[in-house]
Amino acid sequence: MGFLSWKNQFPVDGKTVLLTGGSQGMGRGLGKLLAHKGANVIIVARDIKKLQAAVEYISAAAKSQTQRFHYIAADVTSEAENIRILEEATAWNNGQTPEIVWANAGAAKPGLFLETPLETMRKQMDINYWAAVYLAHTTFKSWLYPSDASAHSATTQPPRHFIITSSSVAWCNIAGYGTYGPAKAALRSISDSLRSELNLYNGARRSTATTTKPAPYDVKIHTVYPGSILSPGLELENQSKHPVTHILEESDPHQTEDQVAAAAIKGLERGDYMIATNWLGQLMRVSGMQGSPRDSLLWDTVGQCITSIAWLFIGPDMEGKVWNWGKKNGMPAAPKS
Repeated sequence: MGFLSWKNQFPVDGKTVLLTGGSQGMGRGLGKLLAHKGANVIIVARDIKKLQAAVEYISAAAKSQTQRFHYIAADVTSEAENIRILEEATAWNNGQTPEIVWANAGAAKPGLFLETPLETMRKQMDINYWAAVYLAHTTFKSWLYPSDASAHSATTQPPRHFIITSSSVAWCNIAGYGTYGPAKAALRSISDSLRSELNLYNGARRSTATTTKPAPYDVKIHTVYPGSILSPGLELENQSKHPVTHILEESDPHQTEDQVAAAAIKGLERGDYMIATNWLGQLMRVSGMQGSPRDSLLWDTVGQCITSIAWLFIGPDMEGKVWNWGKKNGMPAAPKS
């Protein structure tokens, strides 16, 4: 973990990164910073024009002229498309599965639960949960049972990294995010499960009893929990966001795409497993960790004690704001059947 470790745990110079949701917002900021640190970057989104503009923007930050950049237009909510994405990325990367894969695609459609069509809720799960799960499933198959050139290497290679972008609402959901928060909380849960399972494969790599030849590297998983990001996505969210949600979020810190990307990469370089990108997300993280592994024994333990007391005041305050809005404004209009 990051505790008492000064070595960069996430070197990207010369490595290839596959990044979904890379055409705008946090994804664009990540692509730019990864390029600046020397990575070859493949971005994925639906809109070809946005992808082309993003590749031009990201490549301008390249550390050297030898770096390469590519885009793939695809619908990440499709299992078959995620398989195609990885196959195309592998072919472009000279037949080797990218060393770093980042499931960053996502979108929020806030609104009161009863005012949101069930079909919208399903689509929110598709883009915010299943897109990451589909990509993880095909990536881990390729990494753990490789058929590319890495499978024949007798030399131990640097670890592979799979990164999931969740959200700070995974730690504490609020009124108006009933369509979005559950998917992001599910990402936290699947990350914990996958981290546990990867110990099996990483341990088996060191076993003398295995009959299946293991990959010559460990595989690691990380999850990033950003808050509000100043981006076109936030502007779109605000169009459907209920007034009470705005009230609950009015004091939340906002970050630019470059700031959130820098915080995410810094956490990965420390070797953190769960990475909050601002102070509020960090407090939410330590207050809701439960059985998740600790990145810092000191801060996570002390932070839990502090935030457990803070929630005695924060919780009732948030509940009161929602109750007071209802008292002041009355019943919302009946939802359409």
